Amino acid sequence: MPLPLIALFIAAFAFGTTEFVIAGVLPQVAAGLDVSVPTAGYLVSGYALGIAIGGPLMTIATARISRKTLLIWLALVFVAGQLACALAPCFASMLLIRVLVAVAHGVYFGVAMVVATCLVREDQRGMAVALVLAGLTVSNIVGVPAGSAIGNVFGWRATFWAMFLLGIVSLVAMIALLPGAAVAAARPAGLMKEVRVLGRQQVWTSLIIMLMLMMCQFVPFTYIAPMLREVTGLDAAYIPLVLLLNGVGATAGVFIGGKLADWKLMPSIIALMFVQACVMVAMYLFSSYPLPMVVIVTVWGAINFAIGTPIQTRILTWTADAPNLASSLIPSGFNVGIALAAFIGAMMLTGGFGYRALPVLGIFTMLLGAAVALCSHLAEHRSGLTPPARAITV
Repeated sequence: MPLPLIALFIAAFAFGTTEFVIAGVLPQVAAGLDVSVPTAGYLVSGYALGIAIGGPLMTIATARISRKTLLIWLALVFVAGQLACALAPCFASMLLIRVLVAVAHGVYFGVAMVVATCLVREDQRGMAVALVLAGLTVSNIVGVPAGSAIGNVFGWRATFWAMFLLGIVSLVAMIALLPGAAVAAARPAGLMKEVRVLGRQQVWTSLIIMLMLMMCQFVPFTYIAPMLREVTGLDAAYIPLVLLLNGVGATAGVFIGGKLADWKLMPSIIALMFVQACVMVAMYLFSSYPLPMVVIVTVWGAINFAIGTPIQTRILTWTADAPNLASSLIPSGFNVGIALAAFIGAMMLTGGFGYRALPVLGIFTMLLGAAVALCSHLAEHRSGLTPPARAITV
């Protein structure tokens, strides 16, 4: 495994932790900044909007900067942002700082995945993407619980001091391990070419498939805690353990998806979406039984990320000649999908459907996604086109 990928993983872990750890200390933050908990919740939605809107815009604006230089600057923004959060005097300043860090987050994941694929052979792209994504999944398993525990014991500001130190580690790793030499072409693509590559059917169909995956994953996951309590009958004390198992499954799924992407990318996506539709059927049928439900939630997490890795690999592969805008749309699309899934789930519950009905939507989205993937794969096969050559400066 190339050492530069380790640096990218560490920074991904840091960004992932700071995005999600706020949920674990939200009541303390609200009390410390003298706002209500619902108002403090804007720190979560503001971060998501920063990624979704600011990430793509800033990625285009920084397209001509050396990739190593840009990644180092993004790490510096992260470090400064955590320091500022730890010292934030009021809610407004905290929100502004979080949004600025979120913009850096959106740029980072787009750029890091492109750079990761350029540091390995073409037949290792999937695993390179998987390692960057693993930073996110591991952050949920290790970083978020650890950050929440620090906040609960020493106060919420200590959480951000810990994130500041983690940022220093990622910054040092970037400086020491990322290569400075060009991987391929040194001339960045223009804005119009960046936009045109989005019209390739492999790209826009992959974005549709990604949206279907988000519906399957986050419509139930947004409400997984009340579902496990009220439908499955689990004691609240066991729910963190179930979520931990889901995270472990997701981390395993990232690497499984990376292997499959390097082996048979589109057949793997199609097959996995059919399998996930079956898992959703099982979740609906066995949601009242604790032990089967725990197993299902673990497998569900694994397959979600096993599908996600090849989708992102495909987008990066088919936009390799103009990767900046397309790569930034990946984290942006994920956050838009998460917000949309939460909204649809809320509409279903408000409309009288119970928690048990939430996985049913996932059955249809997976079958629709599989159909889109199959049509796209067949169209690609008939066209005889091959992916473009890579063009990036590290």
